[in-house]
Amino acid sequence: MAPEEIRSAIVDILGDIAPDEDLSTLEDTVPFRDQLELDSMDFLDIVMELRKRYRVQVPEEEYTALNSMASTVEYLTPKMVDVVAT
Repeated sequence: MAPEEIRSAIVDILGDIAPDEDLSTLEDTVPFRDQLELDSMDFLDIVMELRKRYRVQVPEEEYTALNSMASTVEYLTPKMVDVVAT
């Protein structure tokens, strides 16, 4: 997947986890938790959805890489290079 496709996939996941949030104003460099009403369980849901939808494993010690949209896309780009967007 290209970085733009990964960003779109993350927005889709966030939309499922936080359906009442306005994701159109998401800023790439601002942490998700500063922009959205996400708690620890929501964050784990993001990790689980990445695993379920795209078979991407994110070790617990690397969760901080999923802090913002920019860091998430940067982290996932090499992991999802062979994933086909659906």
